Amino acid sequence: MSSLLAFERDRFLAETWQKRPLLMRGAWRDWSNPLEPDELAGLACEPEIESRLVRQPAPGQWELEHGPLAPDRFTQLGDCPWTLLVQAVDHHVPEVAALIEPFRFIPDWRIDDVMVSYATDGGGVGPHYDQYDVFLVQGLGRRRWRVGRRCDDSARLLPHNDLRLLTDFEPVDEWVLDPGDILYVPPGFAHDGLAVGDYCMTYSIGFRAPSRGDMVSAYVDHVLETLDDDDRYTDPDLVAGAHPGEISAEAIARLHEMVIGALSDRDSFATWFGAYVTEPRDERLDWAPESKVGAADLIAGAAGPIRFERNPASRFSFIRHGDDAVTLFVDGRTYRCYGPAAAVASQICRSRLALEPNQMSDPDVSDLIVDLVNRGCLAPVVTD
Repeated sequence: MSSLLAFERDRFLAETWQKRPLLMRGAWRDWSNPLEPDELAGLACEPEIESRLVRQPAPGQWELEHGPLAPDRFTQLGDCPWTLLVQAVDHHVPEVAALIEPFRFIPDWRIDDVMVSYATDGGGVGPHYDQYDVFLVQGLGRRRWRVGRRCDDSARLLPHNDLRLLTDFEPVDEWVLDPGDILYVPPGFAHDGLAVGDYCMTYSIGFRAPSRGDMVSAYVDHVLETLDDDDRYTDPDLVAGAHPGEISAEAIARLHEMVIGALSDRDSFATWFGAYVTEPRDERLDWAPESKVGAADLIAGAAGPIRFERNPASRFSFIRHGDDAVTLFVDGRTYRCYGPAAAVASQICRSRLALEPNQMSDPDVSDLIVDLVNRGCLAPVVTD
């Protein structure tokens, strides 16, 4: 895979990130398209992979079809423009997953997936806006992108059951992207991409942005599971009030503290959030071994470093506590790690893992690695 050219990350974050769109011409050195159109079509036929097909049978008309698609579906599409979109292709194609690496100056917990689209001449999904950041990497062919102003919930949408398309789209900028070009679009900015010619492939590296409503709802549900039903309102210092119908300021203060106090523990929230944000998007990419393994199985025959690779569908993050302690989160599960295990946990979250056999002799390290392998989050790299 080719590499991204020199990229001023600090300047990008200060001047561009979530502020304005940015076109990066020829951003990749010696660009090579990592996936063939036929391979993408094959993925869209798999039942465990999320895919969509958008057709435009007539100008201003849009039809959406959800996968999995029948293999012969692509021979029945006719001459109208169409677009195939396949989610989380990075979970299945290592060469596509490699596209994420240059963008990991943005925290991993914010990274969602790489969606890949293929479009025939004039194909697109219509003018719309997203609630997340996206880097649009042109992989094959050419695509004309038009970008408008920032939108919000007041933006008028076309009547459509499945697609959120803008009624009034006024482009401000317009570019035609060639292979290796990148267009960054912040959340909320209207944009519309149309294939210029056939064989147009675009790689959309998308980032998650949890909504306040989703987080509040999920965290409250979590807190509710921890509460004791006997923990009830009390007022042992009650005094007679001036009016029997009044809810006193003292009662409101006590009730408010009961509710807010249950939600205000920052450490508890941090632990919950780490598990929440690493919940796997799709558990169908299962790397768990048929029979559970132990440390001895992983060390057996090792003459050098024992190497492990991460399941591309797994999510890894950690929170640091001082110099030698972290809480590791993997696919919604929490691991408290100290000393050598904390260093290994940090390494797992950065890249491929290589451990010397003597490192596996540490019981905390051994227990962590064995559990992650048996859960299918890590897998030992088999070498000839």
